[in-house]
Amino acid sequence: MNERRIIPIAPAGRGLDSPLPLPQRPQLSAPPPLALYVHFPWCVRKCPYCDFNSHTVRGEGSPLPEAEWLQAVVADLEASLPQVWGRRVHSIFIGGGTPSLLSAAGLDTLLTAIRMRLPLDPLAEITLEANPGTVEAARFRDYRAAGINRLSLGIQSFDDAMLGRLGRIHGGDEARRAIEIAQASFERVNLDLMYALPEQSLAQALADLETALAFGTGHLSCYHLTMEPNTPFGHSPPPVPDEDAAADMQDAIESRLAAAGFEHYETSAFARPNQHSRHNLNYWSFGDYLGIGPGAHGKLSSHEGIVREMRHKHPARYLEGAAKGDFVQERREVGVEELPFEFMMNTLRLTGGFQTSLFASRTGLPLAAVAAELKQAQARGLLEVGSDFIRPTERGRHFLNDLLQLFLKD
Repeated sequence: MNERRIIPIAPAGRGLDSPLPLPQRPQLSAPPPLALYVHFPWCVRKCPYCDFNSHTVRGEGSPLPEAEWLQAVVADLEASLPQVWGRRVHSIFIGGGTPSLLSAAGLDTLLTAIRMRLPLDPLAEITLEANPGTVEAARFRDYRAAGINRLSLGIQSFDDAMLGRLGRIHGGDEARRAIEIAQASFERVNLDLMYALPEQSLAQALADLETALAFGTGHLSCYHLTMEPNTPFGHSPPPVPDEDAAADMQDAIESRLAAAGFEHYETSAFARPNQHSRHNLNYWSFGDYLGIGPGAHGKLSSHEGIVREMRHKHPARYLEGAAKGDFVQERREVGVEELPFEFMMNTLRLTGGFQTSLFASRTGLPLAAVAAELKQAQARGLLEVGSDFIRPTERGRHFLNDLLQLFLKD
């Protein structure tokens, strides 16, 4: 690893050895940019590795409760307006589940309802998640006409055997066709790939990557398969590559994408110039986001502090609550002692880190509040601190959990 010059930095008039006492509440000068997340909780079949809030519709042939969900999320948005009144929305992300199960008319109803209630930035990024097994060309054209301008396709692999082991409902040919259909309607398309799959070799992982690159997409998300608790894979893990083999895959993927002109701008995200996900960048820069829909999370800032919310998780409970305006399951104020860790947990996922001024503007705390932690991270070679930036070193990116642990208060 190349040696870099390390320059300690702190607010004017203070050194990193002179921590300031914390205020009782964050002293925010202005709220950060605002995004909107909408959760659609249903899918055709639950994948054995998935720990997201997704549910199959009970009863074969049962229709999706699309109309009830639409009515509920619009009511949820209405109830949330006092918290975001007058603030412009810079991006929308419709995730799941499988939102591409929505009818085109239903999606148009949703986006119209949002536009009627919130001021949207004229250049707002509006993303929809889709699975190849639910792709229809006509529906995608209608999605584009409704206002979706970015599509995120859950490809995972082009290898039929790997897709079978992952429990996916599509095959490799369907994945290829879905990309072609998506690119016919959308200029901005993200492809999700996974590696370290059951019994996968390095050559197979790179073959998936080469297939994705051949389509010329501008954004790729490459995720290491993990065995999440409370999932079938978590209970009964399949045979997967060991840590060394998985690390070799990660290194090879990063090298190949760099050679192809992609910037590795976040832990799992790679983009060609001007193709970065604005919505996800808002998350990773500790921006605000309103989350509506079953189980959706949100983070909102005001002069009263920073709060986190979670909607009722189970779709049935969420829909039942719509009749009486009962959407929020949990709401809590983020204490000032928690804010450094929460900020770093997001911003240090960015390979370029963050501008030093961002810490104060997004947390309402002085940078000197994390003086000791920054010095310790520098001493351990995990963090680089410059005159106007803070970013993880190569070692810090590889041992991100160790780096973040330094900012976690007991």
